[in-house]
This record gives sequence, C-alpha cells and structure tokens, in this order.
Amino acid sequence: MKHSSVGHLMVGEVVSVTPSTPFKDVAKLLAEHDITGMPVLDEEDRVLGVISESDLLVRQASDGSSGPEDQRRGAGGGAGAVKRDALTAAQLMSAPAVCVHAHDTVAEAARTMLGRRVQRLPVVDEEDRLVGIITRRDLLQVFLRPDQEIRRRVIEEVVVDAMGSTPTAVEVHVVDGVVTLEGVLERRSEIAVALRLTQQLDGVVSVVDRLTSRVDDSRLTPPERTPHALPW
Repeated sequence: MKHSSVGHLMVGEVVSVTPSTPFKDVAKLLAEHDITGMPVLDEEDRVLGVISESDLLVRQASDGSSGPEDQRRGAGGGAGAVKRDALTAAQLMSAPAVCVHAHDTVAEAARTMLGRRVQRLPVVDEEDRLVGIITRRDLLQVFLRPDQEIRRRVIEEVVVDAMGSTPTAVEVHVVDGVVTLEGVLERRSEIAVALRLTQQLDGVVSVVDRLTSRVDDSRLTPPERTPHALPW
C-alpha cells in the first residue's frame, strides 16, 4: 500500500537564516513572509536549529528588569536567559533541530511532530541538507482528499490488492472521509485486516464495520504436530 510521503506535501522554497543573522532581521523575515518559524543553516545548507515566534517572544516578554530569580541564576540562567538577551539567530534558535526526510511517510512526520511537540519540521536529504519544510497545516492536507478518491483507493489497494477479492466483493461508501465497509468475506480473520488497512489509508477519518464472514476461523487452532506426523 502506498502512503503519501513528506516530499509530496513539503514546501520546497524555504525562508532560512544563518547563525549570524541579527535579531531584527529574523523578526522582519517572519513578518514579511507571514510565517511562524524558519531553520538556521550553516554554509553547507545543513540545519543547525529552528527559530519560532515563541523564541522571539521570550525577549519581548522580558521587561528588562532583573528580579531575585534572575540574580540567583546570574550568567548561567539557562536557555531562557540566552534567548532573552539574544542578538543573533544562533542565540535564538532551538537546537538540535528535529528533522525528517522527504521519503518519510506523512504518518511518521505526524508522530514526530506530536512526540516532539513542534509545529514544523525541516526536511533534509541523505546528506542532511535542507530540501524543504513541512508544517502541521501541510499534514492536514491528507484529510482534504475527495471521498471518491478515498473510495477508489480502498477498492484498489485494500479489497483487490491486499485481500485478493474482486472490486465488488465489498461495498465501499465514503462520506466526509468516513469509510463504511459492507459485505461478506470468506473468513472472520479477514475482517480485522480489511479494517486495519483501510484505516491506514491517507485521508481516512474513521472506518465503520458492517462486514460479516462465511467462516468463523477465530476459534480454529492448527492440529498439534507430533514426530510421527512429520514427513520423511
């Protein structure tokens, strides 16, 4: 089964900065291009880190005063203190950057975003050079697939290719990404497979099970093999 890859959804033209880019230039680029973040690249286009709006807001949120906690921390006040006093992109960025590759699936990218709690992922090639960027909004595009296209993929990739059945063996109905499977399969164990494969298709919101089977093989166990039953 084919899944959409990051390379099909990513934005190829990426606004980026270098470690020495001044704070004001970073803010200006974010505003001019109406974006919420950008990667920081070295001279070979390798991703060193990522800057987001929240990194700039750390400084904006500071009133410039030094409270008791700041005095206790002193110069070693941690990443927050560094960003509060940042003058360049190198001081603003969060590093190391969390990246994905263009051949990674949309599902893999989504899991990475959720697991690492980031809004965007730089996309790199095999040599870790930047080739694009993908955001949460980009990933949501898979749920905009037309119902007719989803239905076609369920029939071709699940019913025919994976299950080895005819296109009419299962009735497939799709409304707003919700897929209903209805029909009679040969074995009960095939139902779980059909449901799982359908749910994995890009654009599927949920799956409604209306499948039955001719044979309940869930209680069948293979006969116990003994040495006498082995072929010689």
